[in-house]
Amino acid sequence: MPETDLDLIIRAAEEAGRIALAHWRGTFRHWEKDEGAGPVSEADLAVNDALEQALRAARPDYGWLSEESPEDPRRATAARVFVIDPIDGTRAFIAGEDGFAVAVAVVEDGQPVAGVVHQPARGVTYAAAAGQPATRNGQVIRPRKARLEGAEVLTTKAALDPAFWRGRRVPRIRRSFRPSLAWRLCLVAEGRFDATLSMRPVWEWDVAAASLIAVQAGCTVSDRRGRGLRFNQMPPLGDGLVVAPPDLHRELIAALDVEPPEPAQTGPGRVAG
Repeated sequence: MPETDLDLIIRAAEEAGRIALAHWRGTFRHWEKDEGAGPVSEADLAVNDALEQALRAARPDYGWLSEESPEDPRRATAARVFVIDPIDGTRAFIAGEDGFAVAVAVVEDGQPVAGVVHQPARGVTYAAAAGQPATRNGQVIRPRKARLEGAEVLTTKAALDPAFWRGRRVPRIRRSFRPSLAWRLCLVAEGRFDATLSMRPVWEWDVAAASLIAVQAGCTVSDRRGRGLRFNQMPPLGDGLVVAPPDLHRELIAALDVEPPEPAQTGPGRVAG
């Protein structure tokens, strides 16, 4: 039986994770990218190379979009596209922390149809395909129900600036943080936190795989204005992020001081939009 896209990207992500672990907490070069684009390391590039070799060999007609690769002009017309973050949470990786992840998605017509977020140092693999349950190490995951007041939200301190909130009133939420944005979405999907949000622009490779996992678990995923996400865009950058179970998502969008939202899709199903 031919290997499905989900099986392919799980296998590739786990093999790439072993390359990351061979560098982790060892001696390797790392540096800051130009124009304040953040850090990158030898490990990021090695993982990216391994993923590109494995995935393009298996699906040579798919386009390619990766944080660590030059722009692939074929992705604009390809029927399906790999969207890759070789190491999401590079700062944590460089610091020897275990909260980094390998994130791989397959996108078709602007929507993820398969996604995996693999955490090699933690031995955890989150995965989903369109129309199928989201899983953590093979076990089905679901978000938990919560209301806005008192919700446990994964976000940065900057997101709690009163300027972002209607009436300059920041809800009474409990803020936490994790270094990998993809991991934050997965933690909401499995019900360990209630929501995650970003008021800053988000790169597609950070959220493509995890957004599908969150939707298939039962969350609503949108940009900060409540609009559905689309992927393989030019440029590959979204207007913030709000991820939560449907009721809490509606409360968050209503509380944020942005333009009125467009309807967003809830799971199970594809990413909103």
